[in-house]
Amino acid sequence: MRRWWLAWAPAGILALGAVFAVGVDTQQTLQLTRPLQEVVPDSLAGWPSEDFVLSDEEIRVSGVSDYLFRVYDPGAEPGDSSFMTLYVGYYDRQLRGKSIHSPRNCLPGAGWEALQSEVTELETPEGPVEVNRYLLQNKQRLALVLYWYQGRGRVQANEYVVKWDLLRDAALRKRTEEALVRIVVPIQDGDSESAFDAARSAAERVIPALWGALPS
Repeated sequence: MRRWWLAWAPAGILALGAVFAVGVDTQQTLQLTRPLQEVVPDSLAGWPSEDFVLSDEEIRVSGVSDYLFRVYDPGAEPGDSSFMTLYVGYYDRQLRGKSIHSPRNCLPGAGWEALQSEVTELETPEGPVEVNRYLLQNKQRLALVLYWYQGRGRVQANEYVVKWDLLRDAALRKRTEEALVRIVVPIQDGDSESAFDAARSAAERVIPALWGALPS
């Protein structure tokens, strides 16, 4: 015998979807409390950095409200390709057509193939957090990538959970601001662990630093 509530399940799902849809359209716009360039360390692992500017087209396509694209370079001998890039794309609110694009979908379009993917745990002053760890290949080039989503008091790797939190917060808190954070380290001589160690060390400094700019 069917339970009585099964007959009401479709209507309940539709109603919940309607609440979420209204929440997405009526949310707040929350600016950064400080510039990203000020809060993110300009030197990581002793490597100095240089900031780069995205083109107007790149900003339009990504839909970011603010961003930081920084390259950390140890300034080694000519021919040494050791470096690390940090990208933070901030959205003051997310709408249809203006939301975070998952690197999982964007990287293959740029010619990168995922050889390995997993979730890894990092240590921060607020406790352990999980981020995505990818090993990528583009022809003869290899790269180690860490990326995560940060905002509204959370650091999250799982994109399904990110979407759920986004809809829930849009409906209940009228907030959808969030940042995508990505660190890329080219792999030298097949040494992915050294690349991971560099990326992990950077991420464990960047995560707490970003709370100085993201709305509380």
